[in-house]
Amino acid sequence: MCTSLSYRDVSGKVYFGRTLELTVELPYEIVWFPIGYSTISQIEGAAPISFKARHGVLAVTMPCRLPSADKPIGFADLKVLEGMNDAGLTFSLLSYPAAGGGHRSVVATQSVLGASDLGAWVLGQFANVADVKAALADQPVVVQPLAILGGVESPFHYVVHDATGAALVIEFNRGEMSVYDNPVGVMTNGPEFPWHLTNLNNYTFLSNVDTSVANFGGYKAVQPDSGIATAGLPASNTSVGRFVRAAYYAQHTEKAATPDAAVGTLAHILNTFDRARGVTIDYPQEGGSHLEVEGLKEEAAASYATEFTSWTSLSDLDRKLFFIRDYTGLNFTRFNLVALAGLDQPRVIPLKALSPTAPDATAALAEAHH
Repeated sequence: MCTSLSYRDVSGKVYFGRTLELTVELPYEIVWFPIGYSTISQIEGAAPISFKARHGVLAVTMPCRLPSADKPIGFADLKVLEGMNDAGLTFSLLSYPAAGGGHRSVVATQSVLGASDLGAWVLGQFANVADVKAALADQPVVVQPLAILGGVESPFHYVVHDATGAALVIEFNRGEMSVYDNPVGVMTNGPEFPWHLTNLNNYTFLSNVDTSVANFGGYKAVQPDSGIATAGLPASNTSVGRFVRAAYYAQHTEKAATPDAAVGTLAHILNTFDRARGVTIDYPQEGGSHLEVEGLKEEAAASYATEFTSWTSLSDLDRKLFFIRDYTGLNFTRFNLVALAGLDQPRVIPLKALSPTAPDATAALAEAHH
């Protein structure tokens, strides 16, 4: 359902990218939350928590409920799925169905943060992973039932990256929160994060060096093409397979010499996780499991579900640049957080409103030199 990874250029600067896969298109909104923007997080039966943003935040959001005639969607209904703040801190939500399991017991007077507001809290309040980790030690966070997902308790885990290269995984496993340092900078979906690290022990043989010649008795075998080094990588699109592939590409991809080249390189890496409709399908009777959004289920022509890459995003943590493209195009749209810093009011634009096409170059070619 999701793949995330970090990448460094030749000078050590950090870049972050992720894909999001679902079976339906959802009403994603790109939002700028300025410094001073107020958020209230309320969990039933617990004291609310209120906070104002100390950092400007550019985020991909999703409404937490369906609109009605008397209650349209407002900024307070938009929950952060992905984003970066003006300090170069990123936050990402990834599917993790094992998260649910009931509310944690907390002191009745203690302010509790709902997991659906974790993105706004992390990006709005903190500049680096160390500060997030320290704050989570004192701040209770609980998963809550989400009406738009049919009452399922926040089936996600979360990753945080900063400009130093530090990374965290915030994971709720059957209601209990764990915070892990992430030494590989990679995350996908289930099982739990420590399991993925243990599984990497099965891939110590991986190398990016092609072994193209071998002897079998008196026969000398020669590989007729390059690329044999990747033969040992998992081929499937499962969470387990994607985690290993992401760790491999993050480790071995050549380090770019410039920031622009690094963004392009990261895009190439994420392209290997891009999934077209129909590449894998699930029939309901076969037990396939996918997130279902109330009132937004597509009327599919086929009798199956197929996950596809709804959008891919890239973050340049040093230059504070955010790039995104959706399924309808292969070109990224760029947002510059430095340029947005002067805005003191929230701004919003639907993801689907961004142009998916490259400029038509017909006129340029016609006017070129003979």
